[in-house]
Amino acid sequence: MTNTLKMIDLFAGAGGLSEGLAQAGFVSLFANEFEPVYATTYKNNHPSALVSTTDIRDIDAAEVRSSINMDREELDLLAGGPPCQGFSINAPIRSSKDARNHLFKEFLRFVEEFAPRAVLIENVPGLVSFEHGATLQAILDSLAELGYGADVRILGAAYYGVPQMRWRTIVIGSRGKELPSDVFPEPLCHAPIRANFRTYFNGLNIVQEPTSETEAKFVTVREAIGDLPPLDNGERGASIKDYRCEPFCDYQRRMRIGSAGVFNHEAPRLSSINMERLKYIKPGGNWLDIPFDMLPKGMQRAKRGDHTKRYGRPDPDGLASTILTKCDPHWGSFFHFEQDRSFTVREAARIQSFPDSFVFTGSMAQQFAQAGNAVPPLLAEAVGRSIKNRLLGD
Repeated sequence: MTNTLKMIDLFAGAGGLSEGLAQAGFVSLFANEFEPVYATTYKNNHPSALVSTTDIRDIDAAEVRSSINMDREELDLLAGGPPCQGFSINAPIRSSKDARNHLFKEFLRFVEEFAPRAVLIENVPGLVSFEHGATLQAILDSLAELGYGADVRILGAAYYGVPQMRWRTIVIGSRGKELPSDVFPEPLCHAPIRANFRTYFNGLNIVQEPTSETEAKFVTVREAIGDLPPLDNGERGASIKDYRCEPFCDYQRRMRIGSAGVFNHEAPRLSSINMERLKYIKPGGNWLDIPFDMLPKGMQRAKRGDHTKRYGRPDPDGLASTILTKCDPHWGSFFHFEQDRSFTVREAARIQSFPDSFVFTGSMAQQFAQAGNAVPPLLAEAVGRSIKNRLLGD
């Protein structure tokens, strides 16, 4: 199938959602991202899209539609990750005073103007429990008022080939009808992940679980990053590096498609105390491996059953912990499993399932933030393929 479906991406970030949707067969015509560095990364990796950094509250949706020469009801997919918390009319004062909580209304403006065939919204799992589900219900009701049948699921990224413990709430809407129950993608593999958040909405479990017929195994940390070149603590090296070896699994082969080499692969410089702590941490271990007198004062007061990912080395044959906007070992399992250093941006991007051809711009801190904030492209691709199959079926 060719790239025949057209989409726009609002609150686009660096473009993880668009990257996955592009792999599923969608072409991005327009994207809005307020952070200029994020927008530059998006534009560099999606050069055919018109990319705007204007505050979305100041954008005329009709002008956007005119600029990309599109009639109403012609757009196939309107996608994005708008801030949703606090959207409910029952939002407490503490939430409604936060301007970000009303940005979802801007997303609805674009839905109303474009009348796309389908709508895709992604958010954090906590959206389901926020205000006891009132915000999520208000989102579904608002889409219904605009003529869209919509539903929600929580998807585990590891079930779709992403080598980390990450969950996302996904809302899909279809114009003019009730949403088919099979529009959400079935998990592709089993993975040792467990939901630690509310999983029920309107009395139903909305986590999409693998079935007994799901045979594939999850992608491990070693498979995700084991072919990338070794580095010392703080080593920068050439801006484009050679791979360590030939790819030894399907995941690596896929990540290398179209790549000219290894970009964004520079090791952050750890402090001397963290380098000392690192000597004691075994693969699969964490702060509990560190001698008590070498722990930060806050961790010395922590319960031994808490913070199990902090100061961790991932098990190379397991999943990575959720990639954050800062791969700071104090907050997660971000030491390399066999090299005495922390993850690079490229390793974070690989664990997020960004292809190696996707290059991040800005400072190292900005690159980490872009990678950590993104929707994993493989998860987005699975959702996109399911929506595409429904649209083409129609």
